[in-house]
Amino acid sequence: MDANKNIQQITDYVQKKFSTDAGGHDFYHMQRVAKLAKAIACKEHADVFVTEAAAWLHDVGDHKLFPDPERALEEMNQYLYTLDMAEEQISLINQIIAEISYSKGVRIPDSIEAKIVQDADKLDAIGAVGIARTFAYGGSKGQLMYDSAYPENTSFQHFYDKLFNLKKMMHTTYAKQLAAERHKFLEIFAKQFLHEWDTEQI
Repeated sequence: MDANKNIQQITDYVQKKFSTDAGGHDFYHMQRVAKLAKAIACKEHADVFVTEAAAWLHDVGDHKLFPDPERALEEMNQYLYTLDMAEEQISLINQIIAEISYSKGVRIPDSIEAKIVQDADKLDAIGAVGIARTFAYGGSKGQLMYDSAYPENTSFQHFYDKLFNLKKMMHTTYAKQLAAERHKFLEIFAKQFLHEWDTEQI
């Protein structure tokens, strides 16, 4: 198996699938997650190829992004079977995708590879890029940035509903280190955002 060639083909597939997304789940999100996952996999002595491949594909079939998630996964698998990959690798990639979703609730994935992809995905949700993605996604759904009278359905509320919780949900040592740094920036931004939003302070 030529791992580099397979990763490049998977990258090309993902670029076609996500190139037009404007809500924070674009090709560059997949690229960042794949890069983070590969780095963590090397440190954790995990299966680097499967980890990186699953990271590239982790949002395929996401109900927020695909009108027919099952069909999207079926098409993905049809493509993977055209590559020089073992069936066990394809099966593990599918298992990782199924296990890492935040929306399915707090769960600990079975494999180290899945834990790594989940860590990498969560890392891209916090820090400066994570903040930008939060507001990009909210804007794509017609959501207000913030409303002090009704904050529940605003993009900023997502900080409290999800982002501030992610640091303590990391599995691997390296991800925990990166999350601590990004979490600090998240807290600084949130404090400054509320300060600037409050026009009575001007």
